Amino acid sequence: MKMFDTGDVRLHYRVDGPEDGPTVVFANSLGTDMRLWDPILPMLPAGLRVIRYDKRGHGLSSCPEGLYSMGALVTDVERLLDHLKVKDCVFVGLSIGGMIAQGLAVKRLDLMRAMVLSNTAAKIGTPEIWKDRIAAVQSDGIEALADGVMERWFSAAFRKTPELELWRNMLVRGEDVGYAGCSAAISGTDFYTPTASLRLPTLGIAGTEDGSTPPDLVRETVDLIPGSKFHLIRKAGHLPCVEQPEEFASLLVEFLKGIGHV
Repeated sequence: MKMFDTGDVRLHYRVDGPEDGPTVVFANSLGTDMRLWDPILPMLPAGLRVIRYDKRGHGLSSCPEGLYSMGALVTDVERLLDHLKVKDCVFVGLSIGGMIAQGLAVKRLDLMRAMVLSNTAAKIGTPEIWKDRIAAVQSDGIEALADGVMERWFSAAFRKTPELELWRNMLVRGEDVGYAGCSAAISGTDFYTPTASLRLPTLGIAGTEDGSTPPDLVRETVDLIPGSKFHLIRKAGHLPCVEQPEEFASLLVEFLKGIGHV
């Protein structure tokens, strides 16, 4: 575990694997930290250089006051990857992490050779929805939203398991300011036109039970990019890497092999 000072924020990050290995960068969802990817990491090929980080306001990264912009979130990871001398990575982003992936690809295509857009979209929700959510968090804390979030995140079957508590705890123990800040970043983002300009190998992943970014929304975004691929994971909600890690890892490995990244 390491910290990097971008000049605006201090990012907690971790690098696993050989320094000269093909690089895969993971960006997690709103309300989670880098542990989101723990279930799939043991299933990835040896020799990869795996970079994970906590976006601002999440995990062990610093939590600036105020509402955040998507531009700031993109710049944060851009500076981290420059610091780590990353070029031609595969960027795997889930939910807001997938929005960060799109923004980074448009801004710095030299950093990225391909991307995986999991349970995300060029535009998520409406400003009204996010305004209400931000107000609720600022008034009553993340706990006030937690049960509703769990319903959108996970299938009914998963919500009956003891593991649900792990993810609910991760959500509610996060910083209210960070959750609200990143919610504002999502609210202000519409990447339909920029994403449609992209030309790089892209895999889209959706979950049949996703209440946050339904499959049709994910497919609509992925279809903006010529030559992209789309896969639907059944019996999974917004976090298929948690509910169906074997299938998620298999899809990722197949994609990496297909572009010669392993």
